[in-house]
Amino acid sequence: MDSLTQIVLGAAVGEAALGKKVGNKAMLWGAIAGTIPDLDVLSKMFVDNVTANELHRGFSHSILFSIMVAPILGWLISKLYKNKEANWRDWSKLMFLGLFTHPLLDAFTTWGTQLFWPLDYKVAFNNIFVVDPLYTVPFLICLIITMFYKRTHPKRRMYNNLGIYVSSFYMLITLVLQWNAKANFSVSLENQHIPYNEIQTRPTPLNSILWTANVETPNSFLIGYHSLLDEDDIIDFSEFPKDHHLLGNMKNDPLISRLIRLSEGWYTIEKQGDKTFFNDLRFGLLGIGRDANRFVFSYELFYDEEGRLQAKERERMAQDASPLLKKLFHRILGNKS
Repeated sequence: MDSLTQIVLGAAVGEAALGKKVGNKAMLWGAIAGTIPDLDVLSKMFVDNVTANELHRGFSHSILFSIMVAPILGWLISKLYKNKEANWRDWSKLMFLGLFTHPLLDAFTTWGTQLFWPLDYKVAFNNIFVVDPLYTVPFLICLIITMFYKRTHPKRRMYNNLGIYVSSFYMLITLVLQWNAKANFSVSLENQHIPYNEIQTRPTPLNSILWTANVETPNSFLIGYHSLLDEDDIIDFSEFPKDHHLLGNMKNDPLISRLIRLSEGWYTIEKQGDKTFFNDLRFGLLGIGRDANRFVFSYELFYDEEGRLQAKERERMAQDASPLLKKLFHRILGNKS
């Protein structure tokens, strides 16, 4: 999830763990703990794009990391507040909850997380977008209200728990909405007599009303959209040929194997002039509708001066965001044109 959401979650679990003893300091350190796992993004300063994406949500997002790091941070904080209300065990518990709930929340997003690192397996339920105001805003409001009560006041715990309960309930709702959307996609594919191997369903940006599906067929991938506000259940799918043969001799390079593993097999190969692109389909298109043909995650493949295959992540232009959001809101409301 986005940084603000992780800060809010970390602060809330910090308050739940230790707020009655140390007040707002519990929120502060919970919020800090909630941001620590995402420090793995700093790897982009030292390694290439592919390696950085492989490392993201890896070790720092694992149960093992939380278990190892929490006691160390707990000990350091206990030294900072020597002879205060909380001891080393209290702070270690708070830091563990802050560290662990971060990857736990990330597991519900598309990217997923390696909770069981060093096992090479990502947990990804794909039921919530990385930025969802309906999850974050009520949570944040409850947390702000909590801060204005004294640490021993019963309403402080009540409002903090309310934020946790509301956000958790919304998360459960998104799982139900995902199941409903997937059922609609499956029925539409059957009605159109389209055979498929696998279907992957996820919400579109900033909401849980409009859902999209990646559908794998023998030779291509289909992408479709379904809004809870659609007047009918007819889904129009756009087709993207796999074109894996366009890799040519590149297919034998270890870099391609890494990209395939990173994309979990959801990829197409695209030729534009003399350039070759590896498209990761898991995060969808930069746009909505039949005119959309650029994927959010795409790598240009090329050989450097020493003859080594390289993959450079294609830039995403900030100016493309505004028209995309307008089309997104238009489609959320059930407008298919």
